[in-house]
Amino acid sequence: MHTINAHAKVNIFLKITGHKEGYHTLLSRFMRVEHLYDTLTFVPQECDTFTIEGCEGVPRDSNTIYKAYKALNAHTGDLDILEFFYHHKVVVTKRIPSQAGLGGGSSDAAAFMRLVNEVCRLGLDTDRLSEIGSTIGADLPFFIHNYPSANVSGFGEVVEPFDEAPLPLELYTPPVGCDTAEVYRHFKSHFLADIRMSSFIGWESIPSKEILEKIHDPDLLNDLYPAARISCPELETYAKPGWFFSGSGSTFFRPLPTVL
Repeated sequence: MHTINAHAKVNIFLKITGHKEGYHTLLSRFMRVEHLYDTLTFVPQECDTFTIEGCEGVPRDSNTIYKAYKALNAHTGDLDILEFFYHHKVVVTKRIPSQAGLGGGSSDAAAFMRLVNEVCRLGLDTDRLSEIGSTIGADLPFFIHNYPSANVSGFGEVVEPFDEAPLPLELYTPPVGCDTAEVYRHFKSHFLADIRMSSFIGWESIPSKEILEKIHDPDLLNDLYPAARISCPELETYAKPGWFFSGSGSTFFRPLPTVL
């Protein structure tokens, strides 16, 4: 068997920088959550078709892992991938909640690509894997590079490591999911015209601990939070002082009190 962990992430800050070619561009600090991860295992089994277990309720064709499998096949044409998954199934132990702003689906797909690259000896370097991953989702390049902390920009494809250890974090995911595409639509309709690049100049060079100490308003740190509240009004009932908002939601996070 072959196993890999797929960690969650939070966005210490997430600022939208523009919109072009139908997609939003951003500048964000992604940070790995050390204590929360899914586990992917390639388990020996004879399979007539690509088989995923552990992602109940997600159709195979919609699963990011399956999309990663298809993308690797398309980009490499390596028959060893097809052969391997005739003799192995993918078993996912899910711990990261869905629609929570923690990147679970993207992290799963990225971990899958990294492990396939290793076990099938594809010889793809990280930049090439990241390029392939970016065709599946904007968060994949961060997870493929596997940095503890990084500044992410462009459409998500520019990933630059930031030299800091991940903060010990407390997470709270309310019983509501936020649809990422819908949150971005609300941002474009209500907030895109008001973005001010000057308001976050230099943030990419400030340590995450310092950013969270100095800026207490989650609306200022995450441009998607106001749009998420339009998409999911019930978020208002779960928001608490001192907590920040990750990605398009719905998870709130804060550094453990001993950190700040």
